[in-house]
Amino acid sequence: MSTDLLRYDRMVEAALRRVVRDALKEVQEHGLPGEHHFFISFRTQYPGVRMPEFLRAKYPDEITIVLQYQFYGLDVNDERVEVTLSFNGNHERLVVPMAAITTFADPSVNFALQFQPPDEEEAEEVVDEAAEEEAAPAAEDDDTPKQGGTVVALDAFRKK
Repeated sequence: MSTDLLRYDRMVEAALRRVVRDALKEVQEHGLPGEHHFFISFRTQYPGVRMPEFLRAKYPDEITIVLQYQFYGLDVNDERVEVTLSFNGNHERLVVPMAAITTFADPSVNFALQFQPPDEEEAEEVVDEAAEEEAAPAAEDDDTPKQGGTVVALDAFRKK
């Protein structure tokens, strides 16, 4: 694609990812209102995704997490979402770059967004940013209870 064209596709994608970020920030600050809950699918191999290896082995390409009842330490910024969820009775911290998210849904209001994978240039930028971040000292996790979460395979929601 020519570099002298406006990339409306990227602009729209960025705007929709801001919707996800803003919704999650709202929950970070005020908790989940009413019946709202989120299904968030993301690519497990995307640069910058941090998750337990046993989960990555079970879900090598994509995983769906549910933020509903028991999740902890939700931390959202422009680049990523961090949250602690319980897996087999153990609390595990997940770090998910916004660009790794493939689907965001709030079934309580019949709302869903689906995202396209970034092109090669965008993915390379993320790899560079992830490498820089890995070199930075890690902050301690906030294990303050907020709400809860469950892992569900995305295939459960696809039409067969």
